[in-house]
Amino acid sequence: MPIEQTLEQLLSLLKELCNLPNETEWVEFKHNNFETQMIGEYISALSNSAALIGKQSAYMVWGVEDTSQKIIGTSFKPSRN
Repeated sequence: MPIEQTLEQLLSLLKELCNLPNETEWVEFKHNNFETQMIGEYISALSNSAALIGKQSAYMVWGVEDTSQKIIGTSFKPSRN
């Protein structure tokens, strides 16, 4: 059963992830990349990497610049792709 999070919890998680010094094997930032094949490959790689290092979760976050971790927004709409 999925765990529902409040907007406040999600914003807190976003801030925490953006405060990392850079992307990790369990966190990937994307701006507008929405190629279906790429998304599937990244999700597989992230989940495998997270499991290997003992993380319970991995994250692929759209709207964050990967070099600076600044929130820049996105036009990606997962429900339309």
